[in-house]
Amino acid sequence: MAEQSPDRRPREPERDQRTGDSAAAARIRHQTHWVEQQVQRAMERGDFDDLPGYGKPIEGLGTEHDPDWWLKKLVEREQVTGVLPPALQLRKDDAALDGRLDRIADEKQVRAEVEEFNAAVRKAIYTPPVGNQPAPPVITSRRDVETEVERWRERRTARVEAQRAALAARAEQERREREESAGSRRSPLRWFRGHPGKEH
Repeated sequence: MAEQSPDRRPREPERDQRTGDSAAAARIRHQTHWVEQQVQRAMERGDFDDLPGYGKPIEGLGTEHDPDWWLKKLVEREQVTGVLPPALQLRKDDAALDGRLDRIADEKQVRAEVEEFNAAVRKAIYTPPVGNQPAPPVITSRRDVETEVERWRERRTARVEAQRAALAARAEQERREREESAGSRRSPLRWFRGHPGKEH
């Protein structure tokens, strides 16, 4: 068996002469320390104080994970319209479905809307892509009709209760304003003259 030529031997990693660690590991530690220093200095200068959402809880934290959160935010922020591949169109429709259902007042129509959405999901799953271009995969799930109807009822009840509470608060505010206005129009002299126990 022929001896391996010196130039083909595996190259040894560079070592830090002071610590004996590999030079790459030392560079990573140094870079991490430098980044931490820059972040700390920026915090001391207040560079992060005016960032959007500062001091507020992270939106959606603790809720169920939604793999399409990024697409729903994109659709909402950019108002995406036009013709999309079926998989992307379904994700857009899924993001807007609750809002569409909330605009419906009839439970039968809510069921029909959810069933129509599920039919579109089934069609997209079993329809082969057109042409040679790869299509995004369909990852949107069908909705359970009974679950969506129950959620629709809960949202509707919550909206009605909120509207009633707002009307009651407005009526109470108007009543207080009327009482204050009537009290301010009452003459102090007339009240004094008509007060029992006072001489006329």
